[in-house]
Order: sequence, then C-alpha cells, then structure tokens
Amino acid sequence: MNLPTKITFSRIIATVVLIIALFVLSLIPDLHTPILGNTRLNLIFLFVFVFFVVASYTDHLDGKLARKNNQVTDLGKFLDPVADKLLVSSMLIFLCAPSVFASYNLEQTAFIPVWCVIIMVARDTVVDALRFIAAQKGVVIAANIFGKLKTVLQMVAISCVLLNDFPFHYMYPNNTNPYLTVTMFIVYAATLTSFISGVIYVWQNRKAFLESK
Repeated sequence: MNLPTKITFSRIIATVVLIIALFVLSLIPDLHTPILGNTRLNLIFLFVFVFFVVASYTDHLDGKLARKNNQVTDLGKFLDPVADKLLVSSMLIFLCAPSVFASYNLEQTAFIPVWCVIIMVARDTVVDALRFIAAQKGVVIAANIFGKLKTVLQMVAISCVLLNDFPFHYMYPNNTNPYLTVTMFIVYAATLTSFISGVIYVWQNRKAFLESK
C-alpha cells in the first residue's frame, strides 16, 4: 500500500471514528457543550469543522501525490470515491437534523434541509452507478465543470452549517428565520448545482445505459 492509498484509507478510518464518536455523544443525557462567546460556535462542531477541512484537503492531496509519483492503483481508485462519499454523505445526513443527532448543541440553528440532502445523495448515487456501467463498457466519464463546482459548494455549505452561519449571522442579528441566511443560500446553491450536474452527466452519457448489441 503506497502513501496516497494510506492517506485515503486513514481518511476512511478517521471518518468512521468521528461518526461513532458523534453517535456516542448524542446518547449522553443532559450533555451541553460550551459555546464560544456570542459567536454561536459549539466546541464539538468546531472540532468537526476542523476535521472536515483537513479531511477534504487530504482528498485533494492523495490524488495529487498519486499522479505526481505515478502511484495510481486500482485499490486507490476504489477507496478514494468511497472515502469522499462517506465523508460528505455522513456530514449531510448528520447536519439535516442537528437537533436530533446533536441535542447537546442547543445554540445550533443552521442545518441542511432533508430534501436538499436527498437530492445531493441521490445525485451521487446515480452518477456513481452511471460511472460503473460506463466502466464495464470501457467508457471513462470525465468530470464536468458543474460536477467540480458541486463539490466545492458542498464543502463550503457543510463548513458554514458546522460554523452555525458564522460570521454571517452578524449581518442580520434580528433574523429569526433559519431559511433566510447566507449559509442557507449556499446550501440551496450546492443542491441546485448538484441536481444540474447530475442531469448533465446522465444526458451526456445516456448511451451507457443502453445494452450493447
């Protein structure tokens, strides 16, 4: 196992450990974690934010190292999308109901609507299935600009929700509508871009669904 693959595998293990830790914390009765002043930043969510940023960077790093050092392997090709989807999808699901999965964070108002999570997770599932079918026919589906933009917006949206709309909430101190925030706008943008990129992938590669004659 080369270095890029080790980085990818470590990201998978770290993500699983994080998910288990968050689950255990949600089971502790009457647990309330401290907030940093009037920032509305929860210490646990701040730690998850740092973890998410580092993990997202290693997702870029392992691929860069693999290409640079000519260390691209079949195992790495398999593990990299698994690590990516595990990290992003788990964060999307966790943040769609923070009041349930993180009841210890009483100050958390930012979240990702369930319908947004469904669209983004469903899009990735469909595109992954399309890539698999295309690969069986020897066709490589390249990423398009909307797919790359979707990835960036998803990471920004997750980060903003983890930071509970910080520092944007200072712009509208009297706003009580969680759907009218900068963070929610970014979430909507990520959802729309995800849907558009998925439609483009399917349309441009629709022949991959057809049986070979």
